[in-house]
Amino acid sequence: MKTTTASVLATLLVGSISLNVAAAQDWKDGAKDAWIDGKAETTLLLNTNLNSFDIITDVKEGNVTLTGKVESSVDKALATELIKSLDGVKDVDNQLIVMNEKEGTSEVVATLTDSKVATVVKTRLLFSTDVSGTQINVDVANGIVTLKGEVASDAERQLALKIAENTDDVKKVVDEIKVVKKAS
Repeated sequence: MKTTTASVLATLLVGSISLNVAAAQDWKDGAKDAWIDGKAETTLLLNTNLNSFDIITDVKEGNVTLTGKVESSVDKALATELIKSLDGVKDVDNQLIVMNEKEGTSEVVATLTDSKVATVVKTRLLFSTDVSGTQINVDVANGIVTLKGEVASDAERQLALKIAENTDDVKKVVDEIKVVKKAS
């Protein structure tokens, strides 16, 4: 009888601990999703090319869904790239509706694409904790990204270059970053 009672009590204790751990994990995941959602909304708000009030973000388990409307397919792509670059984002499901898509000349499309690339590269540099993003200027012309500025180490310079290279629609990266060692 004592063994059966002890077994039942042990089972109940282990079961309640498991439920508490699962509840704590659910809270932690929910808080992480809320944190990602806040970063996503802030990123869209700070971008001058997009109307963040027309874009709705929803985050579940690190997967971001974008709904609402944008002016062009370039804006739609820009929204995806900005959100994909955020820490903690696993995937982006872009369901944005393009409202005023007008086929322009290839020059206009190229200019918009260059603007998108510049915004995405600069945002990624600013959000990287290992790169002095505020010390690096980003210029884009015809898909060629030029990075200018000063960083504290060659590793930081290489990281900035890789961030730019790994951005969609970048054809080439020109390195004009100088490594400046600070005096101790």
